[in-house]
Amino acid sequence: MSIPYSLAEPLGNRGKKLTATNEMAKTQKNKATSYHLGQLKAKLAKLKREIMTPSGGGGGGGVGFDVAKTGVARIGFVGFPSVGKSTLMSKLTGTHSEVGAYEFTTLTTVPGVVQYKGAKLQILDLPGIIEGAKDGKGRGRQVIAVARTCSLIFIVLDVLKPMTDKKIIEKELEGFGIRLNKKPPAIIFKKKEKGGINMTNTVPLTQITQDEVKAVLSEYRIHNADISFKEDSSIDDLIDVVEGNRIYIPCIYVLNKIDQISIEELDLIYKIPNAVPICAHHEWNFDELLETMWKKLALVRIYTKPKGQLPDYDQPVVLTSNKNSVEDFCDSIHKAILEQFKCAYVWGSSVKHNPQKVGKEHILQDEDVVQIVKKSILWHQCCSHYSIQNGRESGKALDNNKEDMADPVQEDLHFYIA
Repeated sequence: MSIPYSLAEPLGNRGKKLTATNEMAKTQKNKATSYHLGQLKAKLAKLKREIMTPSGGGGGGGVGFDVAKTGVARIGFVGFPSVGKSTLMSKLTGTHSEVGAYEFTTLTTVPGVVQYKGAKLQILDLPGIIEGAKDGKGRGRQVIAVARTCSLIFIVLDVLKPMTDKKIIEKELEGFGIRLNKKPPAIIFKKKEKGGINMTNTVPLTQITQDEVKAVLSEYRIHNADISFKEDSSIDDLIDVVEGNRIYIPCIYVLNKIDQISIEELDLIYKIPNAVPICAHHEWNFDELLETMWKKLALVRIYTKPKGQLPDYDQPVVLTSNKNSVEDFCDSIHKAILEQFKCAYVWGSSVKHNPQKVGKEHILQDEDVVQIVKKSILWHQCCSHYSIQNGRESGKALDNNKEDMADPVQEDLHFYIA
């Protein structure tokens, strides 16, 4: 016998969450209720956050879940039990991950490494999750907490099971603050001490009103702030920005066991966005999976060129697309290089002519060739001696004119990174 909601006594954050959800469902959306709905959505987001991070600290990793990060990127396998994650892991990396014809074969995070296009990539086979994982069921909170640290997520699905599995997993990850295949909202939000709420927008807003913005900020007890919308955003986008703890991760839907479906069904699967059909057991379509993975990671390979030698194409320095300047390149080799950095010569698509002399702020592109030039030892000795004899200001003047004072002897003392 079901108990009417009015007679139930929900306790704690979960009860408050249920109350807010029911009230939202009963409230009709119109101009008169927009403020109230904005408050309810903000309240619901706050309650979800408090449920995800309880005061006892139970949302963290735990034994068998914390894995040291290695390589230039981390890829996590997420999915329901027995969809083939462990088989895929073993075939891609050669790392043994327990495989069985029963659910929950993998009980801890199993790490592995795959080398692709010169990049070392870490693969994590995570235990299977179940519906309600974001609320802690089946140690789901620990699994999703590890997924938040990944550069890319593989949602592994069994093509023989309904595609509703895909929606359930997306819901679980969304509930834990993970936004799949999305970019951060183009909303600039800044708190201030006084002046009230100042809202501006550069595009027409069709999904949110000023009353709803004030309602959301009021729920967070924010009464003074500047907020600027650079795109047509929704209330959920605004809440994500205010919460400030959302993670935006690219995702590939890996549809396994295609050896058990027809060609016609395979054609339908290819219409799913961001999906790659494979057969882990027979290693079918791994080439497409790895190539799609590479595009999603958007990594940048940089080849080094020692002075007077050919570029080293065997061991590239691999950078991420948001940290791919010459300065980042130097840091990835050794942090001490920047202390004596003079300039760099670059060959490739990031420059107009080959080679081109650039500074440390120059942005590199995939498969550029770079030669780093360090200041000569002779030059440092001159600067040091001149500073001692004539004071710091004179030393600065010498430093400002060093290009004019360069001579062939100094050029011979330059050191080029191998």
